[in-house]
Amino acid sequence: MPVFLLPLLTLLYCSLAGAATQERPDDEMRELLIHAVQSSDSFEDRFHAEVWLTDMSKRLARKIPDPEERLLILKTAHYEATRANLPPEMVLALIEVESNFDHFAISHAGARGLMQVMPFWLDEIGRPDDDLFDIHTNLRMGCTILRLYLDREKGDRTRALARYNGSVGKTWYPQRVFSALSKRWYRL
Repeated sequence: MPVFLLPLLTLLYCSLAGAATQERPDDEMRELLIHAVQSSDSFEDRFHAEVWLTDMSKRLARKIPDPEERLLILKTAHYEATRANLPPEMVLALIEVESNFDHFAISHAGARGLMQVMPFWLDEIGRPDDDLFDIHTNLRMGCTILRLYLDREKGDRTRALARYNGSVGKTWYPQRVFSALSKRWYRL
């Protein structure tokens, strides 16, 4: 582990800990964060990666106790959101509403994974054998679909989110996403 990262990570973690906990990251979490930061190419720089991953990891810890799975979801969500020109925090809010971060979730309509992507999309793009329970595949598809809907709705997030959910013209679903965004996934 690079010596210069340890004090920075500890200071950063403690400054973000707030009232909820003053617990320092354990050795396993520290190592995972260091590795995640070093291989995060969707961030401006390593500092931004450290801040975002540390902060979001703390917020997600109650839903996903396994630090490796948590960081995989966060890094992939950030990468795919950035790739699709979406705010990563909005993607996290959408995931919370859609699947509560259960990457094996299946809706009553048959939508699958974190972002609850409908299987027909795989046929539409000629990839029927892809696995929508795979975190990378699901987030790539979900972010791409959301970007398509944002473009179709000329940037109107309310209409795009309603379209994503299949409830165009109604606001209950977008309001749930916006509520999760403002309560849990806001930027510091």
